[in-house]
Amino acid sequence: MSGPVVMKFGGTSVEDAAAFERVAAIVAARVEMRPVVVVSAMARFTDALVAAVRQAAHGEPAEAAATLDEHLQRHVAVLRALVPAPERRELGDGLEEARRTLADLLRIIAAHPGTRLPLHDEVVSFGERLSSQLMAAVLRARGLRARWLDARRCIRTDAQHTRAEPLPDATRAATRAEAGAALAEGETPVLGGFIGSAEDGATTTLGRGGSDYSAALVGAALDAAEIQIWTDVTGFLAADPRVVPHARQIPRLSYAEAAELAFFGAKVLHPRTIQPAVAQGIPVRVCNSRQPEAPGTWIAADTEPAARAVKAIAHKSGITLVQVTAARMLGAYGFLRAFFEVFERHRASVDVVATSEVSISATLDDAAALPALLPELEKLGTVGVEEGNAIVCVVGEGLATSAGVAGEAFGAIRDVNVRMISQGASRINLTFVVGEDRVREVVKKLHAAFFELPPPAPGGD
Repeated sequence: MSGPVVMKFGGTSVEDAAAFERVAAIVAARVEMRPVVVVSAMARFTDALVAAVRQAAHGEPAEAAATLDEHLQRHVAVLRALVPAPERRELGDGLEEARRTLADLLRIIAAHPGTRLPLHDEVVSFGERLSSQLMAAVLRARGLRARWLDARRCIRTDAQHTRAEPLPDATRAATRAEAGAALAEGETPVLGGFIGSAEDGATTTLGRGGSDYSAALVGAALDAAEIQIWTDVTGFLAADPRVVPHARQIPRLSYAEAAELAFFGAKVLHPRTIQPAVAQGIPVRVCNSRQPEAPGTWIAADTEPAARAVKAIAHKSGITLVQVTAARMLGAYGFLRAFFEVFERHRASVDVVATSEVSISATLDDAAALPALLPELEKLGTVGVEEGNAIVCVVGEGLATSAGVAGEAFGAIRDVNVRMISQGASRINLTFVVGEDRVREVVKKLHAAFFELPPPAPGGD
């Protein structure tokens, strides 16, 4: 028998009773595919839980707990609308117990600040724990044999709270024991994404993109036939629809193309989340829970190049450009290593890098560490900092073998000052930096050049 299909549903796909009902219909229609369901917290609930931890840490635990009431009531509303008695009473009691437990945890955080980090994960985990229990009950109400699993018994991690790293071997063994057993009995496992547990049993969270990551980890552990990421968009688009409203959907991407687009601004998924799928060659499909019959975007190891090499244009604003210039760089050994060690010490992630004989430039999308970085960088040379930039990335598997793509791209934006260019580091992208005030214009012009206008005639201007 082929592997199961892992179906992950994001927060907007489980935001209210109507959304839960849509998800239940999607799963029920695919029950022969042996689904494993992974769900995020209800939309906005995770943000509210994080804010409550912060407020409690500032000495306001009662006020923090009160801010969660409206979100817990949203769960109650779904329960009343979709789950019959007596399970409704049982889950209702569970929600009240969760309310009391959250209030207790917030009081502990206020009284003992040293507990904030580990208890942050405990508090925030309630988003996925409650939504997954509720989803399992809704599926059972539709006649499915759904079994709720505590994700902390499946996803095993290190003890790095708020951004834990999964332990692959332990996760595989635990997931096969828990979810594999449910599948073997003909049941549909349902678990929350984003959360796991350390070796000592403490609750952990996986950080940004954690629910997608959980789905990929579960899929890898179960040798899934496919991993489906259900969200509120119909897959990847050729450009941000807020900039280019008529941007078309992309039917197929390679893993590398999807990762580049995600890293450089496409919000469909976080690039690291598909890594477990990549490692095992499991295809990923991005689907729209509001348009379940739409094909979405299929992501696999290989894909056909686009007719004009370019699949999509991504962009990311809020970029800070840092440049270090030093004459002693000329012919010197170890300068680049010293430069990057500064960023490593301060856990500052660099997006794009370009070098010349006597200077090196790098971009940061989070400049929070910059005040600490600058004194160390100034020991290496003269430092320049330029805020208010944006990264634009032209992506496609055919870039490396198609002549003229760079010329066509820069020809389309010839009246725009390009601050930095990175080409050749990847065979599938052309990346450059422009002023943030002109990035929308740049994206529109590039989209027009590659997707709307006919290709330039050979030998033409």
